[in-house]
Amino acid sequence: MFWFHCGRCGSLFESQAGDLENRRCAKCGLDPSNVIQEASDEPVAPVGIPAPQLKPERSERHGKRIGKRRKNRFFMLKLVAAWSLVLAMIILGARKLWPKEDQQERPEIAAKTDTAAVSGDDLALLDANLQKCMEGFYGFLSASTPEERNQYVLTPITTASRMARFYDMNPIAKIDTNSLKLVEKSVLKLPTGNAIETLWTDDKGNTFDASFREENGEWKLDWDQFARYSDYPWALFLAGSGDPEGEFRLLARERQVEERKDKDTTISLVLYAPRFGLPHETGFQSPEFLISRNKREGQLLDAAFKLARSGKQVFDSKLPNSNPDDMIRVRVKVRRQEGDQERKLEITGVTACHWYSVDAPGVEPSVPPDVETPAADQ
Repeated sequence: MFWFHCGRCGSLFESQAGDLENRRCAKCGLDPSNVIQEASDEPVAPVGIPAPQLKPERSERHGKRIGKRRKNRFFMLKLVAAWSLVLAMIILGARKLWPKEDQQERPEIAAKTDTAAVSGDDLALLDANLQKCMEGFYGFLSASTPEERNQYVLTPITTASRMARFYDMNPIAKIDTNSLKLVEKSVLKLPTGNAIETLWTDDKGNTFDASFREENGEWKLDWDQFARYSDYPWALFLAGSGDPEGEFRLLARERQVEERKDKDTTISLVLYAPRFGLPHETGFQSPEFLISRNKREGQLLDAAFKLARSGKQVFDSKLPNSNPDDMIRVRVKVRRQEGDQERKLEITGVTACHWYSVDAPGVEPSVPPDVETPAADQ
């Protein structure tokens, strides 16, 4: 390093030797040789004087300051790198704990539509609205509060109270939405309009069926059908708890079919509670019910069992029949009477031979020619 004299401002500044063209005064920032060049055609470099050597003490202090600044800079670089690594690990961990945004909006589709068995109108309905149904179903399962769940179900104002009462007495099903797969889908022909029905599985071997109907331009979950809603838990009702009468979604099995076919005018019936996620299994069983085939209840049940034995389902449903063998789904009203020696149960009405939240029975009652049915029941 050398000391130079600026021809512009007259100050001394320190600079390296060489590179005359790019040297600038440290104080005024101008070329220190310009004043000299105006008086001569040849460029004249300002005179360089060797920079004075620092005293040993000052030089040592100066070196320590430089070394300390370098250590501080190195420490800050290491600190920034460490924090970057920690943040990266946190982000990666969060991505594993919570599903990605696009996964929440678009659940996995494993189902393939058999175009040969589906009409063009049904295909168009599925193509236009199936994704909306799936996103609504995924949102319902991911919701953590009743207010969140309400926005995804049919008739939320009236359904909210039933949901609250139901989940007070029944556990909320925990379904791993990350492993949920749609395996079947079809269009359901309800009297109130078309619905979309779906069948799902998860990696634990559970199976769930859910149907959706359009309401105010949105496709909402039929929660009563999905949850198998009953006014009261069937097991507690059988044990004598709760109100003496209620409506229940149950599985029905006809007993002694061949024995009673031509010899008796009654249907022998046993009712079972369904098991959520395990449709091929049954819960608590009722005692035997005897129902007259001359009554509307018996006629509806008889028609529903005949339909099931023919391999068909109500409302021409195309989903695989997941009921246990020889069983049908029913919505029935049951009354419990406490006797002196035993508890008596009576079926007071058959609302429907399905679990959808529509009151249409799903089958046409078969009336024998020699049986006169009251006009009000027809």
